[in-house]
Amino acid sequence: MTSKVISVYENTQKLGAELAKNLSELANDVLAEGGNAVFKIGLSGGSVVSLLSEYLAKVETDWPKWRFFFCDERLVEFSDPESTYAQYRDKFINNLPISEDQFIKINPQLSVDEAARDYIQKMSVYFAPYDLPRFDALILGVGPDGHTCSLFPGHKLCEETSVWVAPISDSPKPPPSRITFTFPILNNARYIAFIATGSSKADILKRILKDGEPLPANCVQPVNGSVQWLLDETAAKLLQEETSL
Repeated sequence: MTSKVISVYENTQKLGAELAKNLSELANDVLAEGGNAVFKIGLSGGSVVSLLSEYLAKVETDWPKWRFFFCDERLVEFSDPESTYAQYRDKFINNLPISEDQFIKINPQLSVDEAARDYIQKMSVYFAPYDLPRFDALILGVGPDGHTCSLFPGHKLCEETSVWVAPISDSPKPPPSRITFTFPILNNARYIAFIATGSSKADILKRILKDGEPLPANCVQPVNGSVQWLLDETAAKLLQEETSL
């Protein structure tokens, strides 16, 4: 059963601090299991890159045991500013005691179909064979149309039920070629954090969280996990029964 919490913060500073606290506590719980335990987290791009870089730098955890995956990624060279990996590389490596080897990256030299298959193979190293991967945490955003990852409203990938990572070559949002986690992976996660800030997100958040429109972001409902929406006050201004922290 999915547990959903909507948390509203008066500014991004408090939001970022809470997100970092949640992730570090979860990571420390996972790593306390000992053995070969690693903390597996899926990342998204956009403004969350700077947010995570700034606030995760302030927490204490066993950083070498973190592994960073990408909930979706653009099929571009790592020198391209559209590369989500490059955004994290440039901000994280300087701010956190981690290395590039801790990022599980796409191969941008492959075709989009091959890149998706290659990413599945890279992921499978970190999960039990034959089991659906269960991420410890996924960090997601939401677009103005209600998309999350590269799962867009009305796109056939929203119906995918078996493939872990799917290729998309006709993304409505450029660049057109990407790979993306699918709903089976998203809905098997332990903890999902949706991050939305700014007044430009107010309308879509109302449609998702108040009106319940069946948009892709509203289809993220982990079977045995929790979803937390972390919003600032401007993003949440059209919601009722909000709680400011």
